[in-house]
Amino acid sequence: MGRDECDLADTTAVFRVIAEKAPDLVVNAAAYTAVDRAESEPELAMKVNAEAPAALAQACAERGAALIHLSTDYVFDGAKLGAYVEADPIGPLSVYGRTKEAGEAAVRDRLDRHVIVRTSWVFSSHGTNFLKTMLRLGQSNSALRVVSDQTGAPTSARDIARAVLRVAETVRRRKSTWGTFHFSSAEPTTWHGFAQAIFALARAGRDVAVTPISTAEYPTAARRPLNSVLDCSRIGEAYGISQPSWRAALVDALLELPA
Repeated sequence: MGRDECDLADTTAVFRVIAEKAPDLVVNAAAYTAVDRAESEPELAMKVNAEAPAALAQACAERGAALIHLSTDYVFDGAKLGAYVEADPIGPLSVYGRTKEAGEAAVRDRLDRHVIVRTSWVFSSHGTNFLKTMLRLGQSNSALRVVSDQTGAPTSARDIARAVLRVAETVRRRKSTWGTFHFSSAEPTTWHGFAQAIFALARAGRDVAVTPISTAEYPTAARRPLNSVLDCSRIGEAYGISQPSWRAALVDALLELPA
């Protein structure tokens, strides 16, 4: 359902839709994801990322439905040296991260039958994301400066959808393991490394030089974790979901875009 059918900034709409549709399972793939703009729109980010999941969880609890809720690597502070496991302490650095963590907590408090899936660095041929931003900037610039000291795993929206469907099928068979899980692509990289891969595969007749810079050299409104690599072994053990290659998914996404 789109925003025109259920605006998550309006919790009354959430309860109304759940009552009308009477679902057995709800998948919440929506969020306020403008990380920097959230710093100046914290109330709206809180409504969509925390209050709406709370309403969804409460509505699901009242009718005995299950909920799959998507969350983010930005609930962590990035100080850990290795990959984050689900039980690691959270420490969001931004309004976006704090509102997403509040949404997780709201779901846990209100509904036992939930699966929270944290993912990272989502890209797609649709919407607004790093892949499309790089391609747009590369059309008018022969050189770009991209942060090289933030490490994570670019993850295709399509691969996330496949993982969610696998979880949903298991929920339908009443064999679910409830709780919080991590899902991202394999092969962690930096934003700089991801940008290099994008232009290596999508040159479109011109070269784009990608220069590595530090986070300090590219200040943003919101702070981001330097390390947001996720350990995804738990979702593999519970649901048989393996980590895909972001490089293969990148090829697929580029093929979907206009030449």
